[in-house]
Amino acid sequence: MSMRFSYTLAAIVSALLLCAVLPVRYAHAVPAYARQTGQACVACHVSFPELTPYGRNFKLSGYTIGTRQTVPLAVMAQAGVTQVNNNKDDQGNEIVPKTDKLELSAASLFLAGKVNDNIGGFVQWTYGNINVNNDGKVVGHSGIDNTDLRAVGRIENEDKTDLKWLYGVTLHNNPTVQDVWNTTPAFGFPFTGAPNGIGPTAATIIDGGLAQQVAGMGAYVYWDRTLYAELSGYRTADGIFSALRAGQDTHSPGGVARLKGTNPYWRLAYNREWGPNSLMLGTYGVIVDRYPDNTLADTPTDRFTDVAVDAQYQYITDPHTFTLQATHIREKQDYRASFPATQAGSPIGAGPTPDNPTDLLRTTKIKASYYYERIYGATIAYFSTRGGTDAGLYPPGSVGGSANGSPNSSGSIFELDYMPIQNLRLMLQYYDFAKFNGGNSNYDGSGRRARDNNMLFLNAWLVL
Repeated sequence: MSMRFSYTLAAIVSALLLCAVLPVRYAHAVPAYARQTGQACVACHVSFPELTPYGRNFKLSGYTIGTRQTVPLAVMAQAGVTQVNNNKDDQGNEIVPKTDKLELSAASLFLAGKVNDNIGGFVQWTYGNINVNNDGKVVGHSGIDNTDLRAVGRIENEDKTDLKWLYGVTLHNNPTVQDVWNTTPAFGFPFTGAPNGIGPTAATIIDGGLAQQVAGMGAYVYWDRTLYAELSGYRTADGIFSALRAGQDTHSPGGVARLKGTNPYWRLAYNREWGPNSLMLGTYGVIVDRYPDNTLADTPTDRFTDVAVDAQYQYITDPHTFTLQATHIREKQDYRASFPATQAGSPIGAGPTPDNPTDLLRTTKIKASYYYERIYGATIAYFSTRGGTDAGLYPPGSVGGSANGSPNSSGSIFELDYMPIQNLRLMLQYYDFAKFNGGNSNYDGSGRRARDNNMLFLNAWLVL
């Protein structure tokens, strides 16, 4: 750790620990949903945004439990310091901006809560302070973030003590943002990460590849708190749905995704709750027909088929809370449009230029966390992405390249959390890469090692 980073870290920790003396009696009434339900934040969250059984029921109920608020607003802010192990490329140039100093990395405004007993949701608008534009300049930028709107219905059991059936429809803009288990990508671990860190090149399309770019409409049913089923469809968020991707780059080649028609998503889950325990076993997936170039909607499309399995176990008591989560995603990439065009020497716009007609990606994520009194937390996680060699998709190049055309990356995340009050989390997170873009040493052909991308991230996350 550099001396400058050590001084910065000490200064930030000293300042933030002052928050620990704030009166805790105010904490339960601050976030929008806490005001609506009258519940403490820990009723819905192990630590935000990770949900408890009550929190999952609240979300599936369309965010409608409680009393409608006159001003259903909330704000969120994150500030932090990032240190990358080696933030210089082989030419001595800085790779990612604004490291080793405190930065306001994100600020969000939420419109969140119930409209009536059957309609509710949330809309999030986010400003980011570390965005690199087309000219390579670091600028602030704002745009729509995760959004989920719902209409729901309920059927009680015979003795009127619980819900037998809970069903609804949802409109959202990020596949899996509507899900209530924190195994799926949109609200999966890490719940926040360094905005100026260095990440692997390859990722499945369901793992953030369509976030804030699509309009998803779906229907779901939850029976006896045991079986959950959902079917949704995703289209390009344009026309009347264009607000769902407001602030995104929709005009530049290589910008946000453009899809053909309606693309199906499914979700099935078995859930069991007993005493302080809850268990979920599930599967989810999506089939996406995507235009290679988002500005050319008259070409053939490539197809991405993602099929995943996931599981979650929670043990929640006072004072101990333990969570174990795992997911495995298998993606088949069918370059039925891009491959023939590339072979003919006429790639489609800014689209991919694969060497293979089809490729596979497999992503595995496993995470275990423990909280004591919902104040002190520790998490350890493992991640891995593996796939076939394709030098057309993963060419050599500085930092983000692969000398052998491999997307294989893996590593661990270690995190410590401190929540002096319910709506403030202080986090220290460390990424340790065992493999990066196909190798652990000289992975890009210029001598860079996987561990050069290791990063330490100190973050303060406040929700009001």
